[in-house]
Amino acid sequence: MDRNTFTGLFLIMLIMVGGFYLIKPSPEEIKKEKERTEAAAAAKNGKKPAATKAAATAAPQTVDSAALKGPFGSAVAGKAQQIVLENSDVKVELSTLGGKVESVELKGYKTFDKKALVLFDGDGNTFGTTVNAAGRNFNTATLYFAPVQASKNNVTLRLSYSPTQYIDYTYTLADKGFKLDLNIKPISMDALIGNNGVLNLNWAASLHKQEKDMTQERQFSTVYYKLLDDNVEHLSVSEDEQKDVTDKKVKWVSFKQHFFSNVLISKTGFEKAKLAVSTDVNSQADVKQMKADLAVAKDASGTYPLEFYFGPNQFERLKDQGYDLQEQVDMGWGPLKYINRFAVLPIFNALNAFNWNYGIIILVLTILLKVVLSPLTYKSYLSMAKMRVLKPEMDEIKAKVGEDNPTLLQQEYLKLYKKAGVNPLGGCLPLLLQMPIVIAFFRFFPSLFELRGESFLWMKDLSTYDAVISWGQTIPVLGNHISLMCLLMTISTLIYTYFNNQLSGATGQMKYIGYITPLIFFGMLNSYPAGLNYYYFLANMLTFGQQYLIRLMVDDKKIHAKIQENKAKPEDPKKKKSGFSARLEEMMRQQQQAQQKKK
Repeated sequence: MDRNTFTGLFLIMLIMVGGFYLIKPSPEEIKKEKERTEAAAAAKNGKKPAATKAAATAAPQTVDSAALKGPFGSAVAGKAQQIVLENSDVKVELSTLGGKVESVELKGYKTFDKKALVLFDGDGNTFGTTVNAAGRNFNTATLYFAPVQASKNNVTLRLSYSPTQYIDYTYTLADKGFKLDLNIKPISMDALIGNNGVLNLNWAASLHKQEKDMTQERQFSTVYYKLLDDNVEHLSVSEDEQKDVTDKKVKWVSFKQHFFSNVLISKTGFEKAKLAVSTDVNSQADVKQMKADLAVAKDASGTYPLEFYFGPNQFERLKDQGYDLQEQVDMGWGPLKYINRFAVLPIFNALNAFNWNYGIIILVLTILLKVVLSPLTYKSYLSMAKMRVLKPEMDEIKAKVGEDNPTLLQQEYLKLYKKAGVNPLGGCLPLLLQMPIVIAFFRFFPSLFELRGESFLWMKDLSTYDAVISWGQTIPVLGNHISLMCLLMTISTLIYTYFNNQLSGATGQMKYIGYITPLIFFGMLNSYPAGLNYYYFLANMLTFGQQYLIRLMVDDKKIHAKIQENKAKPEDPKKKKSGFSARLEEMMRQQQQAQQKKK
């Protein structure tokens, strides 16, 4: 590594460390955040701060008695009641305040710290529609419904405007599954709803942290939506964003987290949608805040049929729900998506049918992949072996031509390659063909729900990092821990690079770059799932084994003899140069002429 490169890397490291201390929060900010986090935790456990309790108790008493005689009468004041619908998979708690779904607990799953998995609850969740009465706009989220019919899996909540005018919310939960039906049926309320019978729904939720790594959970959480008879799209995962969808109907809107989703589906389609996602970066309890303002038309019977999905982002399970909900699972972009969906995922599902430990499944998956790619690995090794055999002759050319004329040096190298019948890119092309698959796994494992909470060896959860060392403060790039599997993967990559350099004869800058790259990836992958780093580690170890076997089959002496035989053959004048070779030679010729003009 030359002095300039070393100086640049040192300055980058200095800026990163300095920036960390410059943006470090003050003691006052830390104190405020601690108080806010404690208040949020208390609210989540059902304990409200004293001030909040007082406000909640006093609120009904401050209602003007005249308001009780106005629009919606007694519905403007009251005390919220909770009604529970429950099946084998989900527990849904409804509130008479707003007639909303107040909280959802998924029974078969736990948070990373083994607590009940509640998707959302409390005041951070709202659901309502706007109606106009007596010249005033009322949002049903602030009004009190009354249960008029209830059974084990069905309940009707009614918001009364008058004895003959009301809105019914009918919730129905099947004996199993993650779907909750909601039918909104207004009776003699068309004049209040207006908009030609189009209902304006306001839905918002603050989604609770479920996973170990808040940063990664936020990277996979945002608002998704499906255009009717069209693609599934989403808002930004990294920034706050708002978007109005008015030119096309929307089939569903999803408040998606990393491994779980809250989806609202319209059977008639939403006429328009105004969507928003935001992040409270100071919060350690909630991942993101999501909001959707939706306009929905009634069906032929005069009702507004809706459907919720509260459940895991497991590809096959989402696919079974219909409506293309599986498109929320991030399988990558472009060709990566198709590799994961139509090649990797089917193989993974086939192996999963054996009920093996997921560590074993990843091992078998890696072996199968290496076997399929073994012809490319062999060609790459063979090409590097040819270049290694040619290196003494290349050194002779370098000594004769000198290093002060790189264009002429490359021209002489090309002549040697041509005579010897060697493709200098032969070792790179097979590796490039493998890169899409390697990158596809980079998207596959972080999105794979099946790894969540699954252990293997010392790794307690293959869907997140396996910290062997942790510390309090966050260091730029590295974070607040060191992942053992990421460390093993990096060490194996450095060893692989060392042996690869011996095979290819790499020297100079290329040699150092080969060692720097794994260290950069260590910083990138340190917080990624242990399952992903485990795969990369296995891939390195299996490559070692492949190269050892190939080395036993490849004889350098035979390669050298073949090269000398090719060099001795007279050049065929009728043989047409490849387009790449012709362009490369022309480019070098022009560079040589330009250098001569400068002289």
